[in-house]
Amino acid sequence: MPQLRLALNQIDSRVGDLAANAEAILRWTRHSAERGAHLVAFPEMALTGYPVEDLALRSSFVTASRAALRELAARLAEEGLGGLPVVVGYLDRGESAQPRYGMPAGAPQNAAAVLHGGEVVLRFAKHHLPNYGVFDEFRYFVPGDTMPVLRVHGVDVALAICEDLWQDGGRVPAARTARAGLLLSVNASPYEREKDDTRLELVRKRAQEAGCTTAYLAMTGGQDELVFDGDSIVVGADGEVIARAAQFEESCVVLDLELPAYAADAPGGVVDDGLRVDRVVLSEEPLPAYPPAPAAGCGARLDDDEEVYTALVTGLRAYVVKNGFRSVLIGLSGGIDSALVAAIACDAVGAENVYGVSMPSKYSSEHSKGDAAELARRTGLNFRTVPIAPMFDAYMGALGLTGLAEENLQSRLRGTLLMALSNQEGHIVLAPGNKSELAVGYSTLYGDSVGAYGPIKDVYKTWVFRLARWRNRAAAERGQTPPIPENSISKPPSAELRPGQVDTDSLPDYPVLDAILELYVDRDRGADEIVAAGYDPELVVRTLRMVDTAEYKRRQYPPGAKISPKGFGKDRRLPITNGWRERA
Repeated sequence: MPQLRLALNQIDSRVGDLAANAEAILRWTRHSAERGAHLVAFPEMALTGYPVEDLALRSSFVTASRAALRELAARLAEEGLGGLPVVVGYLDRGESAQPRYGMPAGAPQNAAAVLHGGEVVLRFAKHHLPNYGVFDEFRYFVPGDTMPVLRVHGVDVALAICEDLWQDGGRVPAARTARAGLLLSVNASPYEREKDDTRLELVRKRAQEAGCTTAYLAMTGGQDELVFDGDSIVVGADGEVIARAAQFEESCVVLDLELPAYAADAPGGVVDDGLRVDRVVLSEEPLPAYPPAPAAGCGARLDDDEEVYTALVTGLRAYVVKNGFRSVLIGLSGGIDSALVAAIACDAVGAENVYGVSMPSKYSSEHSKGDAAELARRTGLNFRTVPIAPMFDAYMGALGLTGLAEENLQSRLRGTLLMALSNQEGHIVLAPGNKSELAVGYSTLYGDSVGAYGPIKDVYKTWVFRLARWRNRAAAERGQTPPIPENSISKPPSAELRPGQVDTDSLPDYPVLDAILELYVDRDRGADEIVAAGYDPELVVRTLRMVDTAEYKRRQYPPGAKISPKGFGKDRRLPITNGWRERA
């Protein structure tokens, strides 16, 4: 059987930065060529970054993407790489009207192309368009209607884009009908917890359905609220894993494959789902036999805790670096949330770029002030203390606030102080709120919700504790100082806005609360279903009422890394003004 050395470049792109993305593609292509690759691939929309959102609706950006693609093809040839076929994702536009979708000619397309010999020799658009969760691709794109096949070194390679594998039908059965020897899918599939197992089973299933070796190339890095975990996979026609890339790392997976020779009587024309075979022939003769490179193998797998923690670090680092920020600022209360956020920040951007501020009030306990200072000592972050008591007394003297207004004033003073330091010194503020608090509105608007980014916005409180314990355990195993003081983990959670206050004064125990929230928020279960799962009816109704009435707060919360099936953001879109209430 013909041999083919495939290079899968699992890289990070920045949305809109066409020049830098093109340079990265050129650099990784050169690296692939140095390793003897015969076919090189890059992720979905690698040239433009993903997702481009409403940039897709700007004709100027679509035009720039198309021009950047042509320029990239020419540069590859100028650098002596023109003889190497390169598959790269980009933003294109359709050439003909698609009345079925109400779209005129020139409508945007999520596309990929094959570059060879200084030219764009094959273009194709994603056939299945996702329109669920964080995806809005029906808003932007029209689907492709071809079954692209690239014949290279005697092998027919069928090409697909992300959702083409996630949905049944379309290009997967069409690849079998076209008698392809390899199915190559380029992807930008966002991370969520436990998705790596789902992805592996999907690729195995599709390889067996396509009847050929299947390569699933993924993006890595972060973009706003989305994190991309890489985890590119190559699976044989029998469903056995041939190679698997590391998670959350840019890498080039190079592997030698023995693949069936192209079929001389392979069908053309229209095949499955009305797709028209678009076959481009680059070389029909197989390569002379050569000794294969060492097997690519599988990158180390992360356990659940390390995987989630790494996703949070990746998301924060991408947000800071890609937006051109230098440093981050965190209010350190001595509690578990700000401690975990600080640990994540130190791992993401380096402790020297993390600034912590303790802002004690007259209700702040000595152990909380000590825990904040101890966190700074353990991590090496920059630390200062600015008491808010004088500011608080001034406000109280002017307004005479009581009750909840008095409590929330402390939080808002801290938010104002952090933003003042942010403006003065150039740091961005990190909001420390977790998903449990955001769900039930247990946060102060314009207080602890202040920030440019919320690293643990999609992390339930029970997972906050779990991740803190994992991070300390991982440090100890490496012979390092655990970053989070044990007292921050073990003491009862409290906002310390009044004497003796603890979270359970207002909320159920977090394990119970989080279980209810996961059913309601992540799985869209109604009150009756949640009660039937064994939870107290009165508690369920009270919890769901808190969730429903806090939507206006969540809309004003900063972005943060998505790690769950349904985060607060594009995943979950409910009206703020909403008269519907669940009743058990």
